[in-house]
Amino acid sequence: MSEPPGAGAAPSAGHPPGAGATDAAARIGHPRVHLRRTDSTNERARALALAGAPHGTLVTASEQTAGRGRQGRSWSAPAGQALLMSLLLRSPPSLLPLIAAVAVCDVAGERFKIKWPNDVVVELDDPEAPPGSGRNARLAKLAGILVEARIQEGWAVLGIGVNVAVRLDDLPKELRGGVSGAMSAASLERAPADVEPTLAALLAALERRLSEPDGATLEAWRARDALHGHTIAWAGGSGRAEGIDGTGRLVVALDDGGRTALGAGEVHLLGVGQRHRVR
Repeated sequence: MSEPPGAGAAPSAGHPPGAGATDAAARIGHPRVHLRRTDSTNERARALALAGAPHGTLVTASEQTAGRGRQGRSWSAPAGQALLMSLLLRSPPSLLPLIAAVAVCDVAGERFKIKWPNDVVVELDDPEAPPGSGRNARLAKLAGILVEARIQEGWAVLGIGVNVAVRLDDLPKELRGGVSGAMSAASLERAPADVEPTLAALLAALERRLSEPDGATLEAWRARDALHGHTIAWAGGSGRAEGIDGTGRLVVALDDGGRTALGAGEVHLLGVGQRHRVR
C-alpha cells in the first residue's frame, strides 16, 4: 500500500516545550499532519516521534485501513465519519489514558460514561433483561483510546477514535450488537462536517485536563464510571466494581469480603451477556 506524500516525514514547524510539571498541557495539535488515507494514525505518529517531532504533533486521517485498539483489537469506521487522531506527548503524565477518556466525555456530553480504563460508552436499554432483574442497560462504545509509550525515551502517542458522524447501519453486524458477546457501537450522530469542529473541541478539552492535578482527574473519571456498583467477573474471580484507586487500578470488592485492585486482565459484567475487556 502506498502512503500519501509526507506520511513518514517529520514536520519542520514547532519546538518541544520547556521542562516542567505541566509540559504535557503545553500547546497541542501543532504541527499537524492530515492524511486522506493511512494504515494507522498511531503508526504515523510513532514514526514522527522517532524522527524527533516536537511535543504536540498531531496526526489525523479521514480513513484508516489498519486502525487498532487495546489488546490488538481493530478499530473500524467508515471514511470521513469518525475523528481519527494520534497526538505525540513528550513527558506524558502517568494518568494519560484516564485524562483522555475524561476529555472525550467533556466533548461528547453528560450521558456518556467511561468503562475502565478508557472506553467512552453510553448506556442503552437491554431488551433481553427480564422485568425487575435490575439488568436494564447495556453499553455501546462511542470512542476508543490507545496509548503507546516509550517511557525510557520520555514520550507517548495518544490515539483516539470517536464515532462523530458514523451511521450505525453502515458498520459490520458485530458492531451493531448483532453478535453475542460483542460490544455494540454508538455515535454522536452528527454530520461529517462536524468532525473538524469536534477535533478542535477535543484538543481544547485535552489541554485543559492535562493541566489539572491528578486528584481532579480521578474525581472527574469517577463521576463518569460506568462499572461502579456492578457485579463483574474475570479469570481470577468475581466481585463488585468499586471504582479506581489513586493509580487508576480497578478496585473490586470480593465475594469473600476481601478487596483487590486489578491492573490487567479481562472483565465482564455478570448477567448482562456482554463481555467487557479491559487493559
